[in-house]
Amino acid sequence: MSEISALPANIVDWLKTREELSEIRFLTEFPAVKKAIPLKHTTVAVGIEGMEIVDSFTENDEGVLVENEYCRQARIRLRLSIHAPYSWGGEACHSAFTDIIDCMTFASGLDILNSGCESVVSDRDTDAFVLAAWATVNASLCPAATSSLDFPSFLTKDLLCGTHIRNEDIHISPSQKDFLDTPFVTGSYFGMGNGTMSINLGFNPSVVIVMINGMPLMITDTKTGKSSLYCAVGFNDGATMGLEITSSGFKVKSSTTEGYSNCYPSLNDLGTTYRYVAFK
Repeated sequence: MSEISALPANIVDWLKTREELSEIRFLTEFPAVKKAIPLKHTTVAVGIEGMEIVDSFTENDEGVLVENEYCRQARIRLRLSIHAPYSWGGEACHSAFTDIIDCMTFASGLDILNSGCESVVSDRDTDAFVLAAWATVNASLCPAATSSLDFPSFLTKDLLCGTHIRNEDIHISPSQKDFLDTPFVTGSYFGMGNGTMSINLGFNPSVVIVMINGMPLMITDTKTGKSSLYCAVGFNDGATMGLEITSSGFKVKSSTTEGYSNCYPSLNDLGTTYRYVAFK
C-alpha cells in the first residue's frame, strides 16, 4: 500500500504548484515542523484519516455485476488541518478550505466523493485559528503501468487510481475489442416467399449488403417491363428498396405490388439463397 501512504505527499507537492493557492503553505505534518509563532501564513497539513477497501465489481454486457479478480475499490479519507493567523480571522480557514477542495475536485485526477469540515477553533500554541476538514477520495487499485493522475510519482506504480484503467484513449472497451476482432459478419438465408422476413444478427449493423451469388443485381422481364431487384444496400438512416436495418439485424422483402417505377424488390423469393455482409 505504498501508493496510498504516498498520497498525502503527492497531493502536497501538487497543491504547491497551483498558482491560485500560492498564498497557502502546504505540508504533511502539523505542528511537528518548525514554524513561526505567531503564525504569519495560512498553513495546511494533509494526511490520511482512514480508508475502506472493498471488492470491485464491473457490470457486464448483460447487466450483471462481475467481481474484478485483481482489483479493489478504496475510499480514502484525507485529513486537512487548516491553520490561519489570528489577524486574518476564522473566515480565512473556510476560504482556504473552499479553494483547496475546488482545486482538487476540478483540476486534479482525484475522484472526490464528498468533503466537509468542523467548527473553527483557537490554537494558543500557534496563535492561529484552526479548521479540521476532510475529503473522501474514491480510487480503484488495479494493475497498471501508467496513470493520468496529475501526481508524477504515481506514474510508475503497480497499483494506481482507476483513472488510467478507464482512459479509453489508451485502453479499448470490450465492445471496441469485439469490433476490431470482427468488424463485419457474413452469412446467408433462404427466401420464404412473398412478404417480409427478419434476419437476427444480435447487433445493430451500420451497413448491410444483400445479393444472390452469381446473379445480376436486377433482371427485367421484357414482356411485362417489370424489373426484379435482387440486391440491396442499407444504412442506419435508410436503405434501397426491400431492405430495412433493425436494432438486431435487418429485414428483407419480396413484393410484386410494392415497388417503384415498375421495379420490385425480390430479396425473399421462395427457395432462393441470398448472401449478405453486415458491418458493425
